[in-house]
Parts: sequence; structure tokens; C-alpha cells
Amino acid sequence: MYWIIFHNDQLFLPNGVLPRGEESPIATPEGTHIHSLPILDGEPCQAFALPTNYDFGNTSNRQVSDSSFINLRTSYDLLPLSHYLMAGKARELIHFDDTVRFCSVCGAPMRWHTDISKQCIACEREVWPSIATAIIVRITRDDEVLLVRARNFRGNYYGLVAGFLETGETLEECVRREVKEETNLDITNISYFANQPWPYPSGQMIGFTADYAGGSLRLQDEELSTAAFFRHDHLPEIPHKLSMARMLIDDWLKKYE
Repeated sequence: MYWIIFHNDQLFLPNGVLPRGEESPIATPEGTHIHSLPILDGEPCQAFALPTNYDFGNTSNRQVSDSSFINLRTSYDLLPLSHYLMAGKARELIHFDDTVRFCSVCGAPMRWHTDISKQCIACEREVWPSIATAIIVRITRDDEVLLVRARNFRGNYYGLVAGFLETGETLEECVRREVKEETNLDITNISYFANQPWPYPSGQMIGFTADYAGGSLRLQDEELSTAAFFRHDHLPEIPHKLSMARMLIDDWLKKYE
């Protein structure tokens, strides 16, 4: 059995792998909810989160040390993709458990009803994890690509225009709106590229490509700090390979290999 264990949003990854065994490698406090996940590599998989104030010093765990816990994003470079994706699913369920404790209709406590849903103990309203849908788009102009730096970026890298889907709009309408709002540019030939789960904390990133159609750059100051078109052979620092932004950029660079 695989065990996916989080503590303060850090993933327990002793020796760079998900722990396995019939019993959890870390003692679970009374009342801990154990999440049952889909089969992983032919084996059952379970997950749980340790309390913020969990005292590791009072346990008999053999594998636990400060270096045993790492950021989920960092685990992408260490784990097989299927293991990273399962850890992301576990983190989203834990986030759901942490943030949906009471019924939004009657205020009564919620309890787990299925592996992926909760139900109100009073009015029996059932709810599932809310997934925030976001788009990200690669805009090209001849042999250039539009790269932006968002104000919430950590580090000096450049990424792509992105934003959240609003009620009542299609994905393509969202792409066009976000580009116009953030850069003042017009685009055409919007095409679907790919999508990926984005468990930070609970989202779905949907990638698109588009061509520049007109307009001059005028940035939405509260969202972007800078933006420019870059040639394929003069790119600034770009995102980590984990991200949909990097997948889109790498796909574009293939034509120049």
C-alpha cells in the first residue's frame, strides 16, 4: 500500500519516494480521516494530513526527519508522473476537507459521504471539491512569443497570459477576454492545446495557442509587471517543466530545432 502524507502542505517523501507498507509509517492521531485513493501501480493508496502542531518527537517513526518533507512542486522532479499526480489529488481532497466543514445552506457540520464528496448531517446536501478552472495561452507573432511577468510570480522568470474562467463564458471567450484585459492585444486562431490538474490548491489549467492579430501592449498594472515579444533564440528565464506554460513554450520551440 502507498501512503501519501502531508504536514503543513509539505509532502512526506523519505528517500525521495512515496512510502509503502501495510501500516502508515507515521502514527495517525485519533480522529484523522484517511482518504482512500484510486489504485496506484496495482496497489491500494491512502492519504491523510497531520495536524499543524503534530509532535514528531513523541513518535516511534523510523523514517521521520525534517528533510523527509518537501514541497509538492519539488516532488515533480523526484517522483514518477503518476505518483506526483496522485499526491496532487490527495492534496486537493485534504484542502476540500479543511475548507468545507459546515453546510453552506443550513450551517450544520459536514461528514464524508463518498471518497470524493461530503454530506450535511442535517439537510443531507452533498458537495464535491470545487475546481477552479483557469486558462493559459501562448500567443505568437511570426518567430516571436509573448511572455509576461505577473506580479505574483516568485523569481525572475517570464510566463504566459493566464486567468480564471468566469461564469457564463466559454473557454475561448475567457482566453480572448484575459488577453485583452491584461495586454490590450487582439488575438485570432485560438486553439486548444492540453490541460493539467493544478493542485495549488485545487485547480485545472487549460492550455491554448493563439496568433497575434493586432493592438499595442498596454498592461493591466495590478496583474502584470512587464510583457514583451521575444524571439525563439533570445528567450528570458522561463517556467519550470512542471507547468503548462513551459509545455506550451517547449512545444513552440520544437519548430526551431
